Amino acid sequence: MSPESQASEALPSRRRRTPRGGRHRGDESFLLPPGSPTLVLAVPGPARHAGTEIAAELARLVEIEHTGQPARIGHLEGDEANLHAVLAGLRREEDGLAAVVVPLSTGPDPALDAAVRAAVEATPARAVAAEPLGPHPLIAEALHDRLADAGLARADRIRLMTMVTAASGVIVATPGDTTAVRQAEVTGVLLASRLAAPVFTASLNDEASVKAAAEQLRAAGATSIAVAPHLIGPEPEANLTTPAAAVVGSAHAAPLGAHPALARLAALRYVEALSMALSE
Repeated sequence: MSPESQASEALPSRRRRTPRGGRHRGDESFLLPPGSPTLVLAVPGPARHAGTEIAAELARLVEIEHTGQPARIGHLEGDEANLHAVLAGLRREEDGLAAVVVPLSTGPDPALDAAVRAAVEATPARAVAAEPLGPHPLIAEALHDRLADAGLARADRIRLMTMVTAASGVIVATPGDTTAVRQAEVTGVLLASRLAAPVFTASLNDEASVKAAAEQLRAAGATSIAVAPHLIGPEPEANLTTPAAAVVGSAHAAPLGAHPALARLAALRYVEALSMALSE
C-alpha cells in the first residue's frame, strides 16, 4: 500500500449529524478510527489545582462531542500526571505516531510552547505538538458568552432583553507581554464585531497596560467597562483578573473555563496536526 493510501486511511473523517434535542455533536466533530494517536491536552501548572477540573471537563467534551476516542491530560509542572510521564506511558507498534499534544492556551506562549516541544522531543513514543487553541473566532465566541454570563454583554439568545449592566467597552486582558497583547488583538477585533462595542487589549501582567486600555475606551465614549480575561483557567495569571478589574473600577467576566468552543478547537488542532504529520 502506498504512503498516500496509508495516510488517507489513518486520517479522521469529518462527520455531521442531524441536530437532536439536548447535547449533540457540533460542526467540528470527527470520527477517529480505532488506534488513532492519543490526544493529550498540555495543561499549565501542576495537578491538583482549580485548572485540573477545567482540563478534565474539556477532555471529556473532546471525547464525547468530537472524537469518540479517549483524551488525556498532561501537566507541565509537578510529578503527578506530568506531560513527560503521560507521553512516556504511551506505546505504538512499528514506531507509529502515539500522541498529538494540544497546548491548552488561548494563543502562542513561548514558555508553554517550549515546554511542550521539550516533552514531545524527549518521549520514547513518537509524538507531535499541535498549535495553541487561538487565535480563532471561537475564542471570541467564548469570551462573548462569558461576558453574557456575567451580565456584561448581550448574548444572541437574549438580545431582545434590556441589559442595563451591559458594558459599553471591553478590555481583553491576556497573559504575557506586548507580543501576547498583539496576538490577542485578533480576538479583540472579532469580539468587537460581535458586541458592536469598542474593545482594547491589555496585558494582565502589566497594570499600566490595563489602565491605558481603560483610558482608550473612555476616550472612545465608553461609560462602563468590563474586563474579559483571555485565558482558560489553569494559567498562573488567572488570579490577576480581579485586581486588574479593580484597578480600572470595572466588573469582569470569568475565565473561559471548560467552554464547549474550546473543546471544538482542541479537536480541530488535533486533526490539523495529525493530518500534517501523516502527510510528511
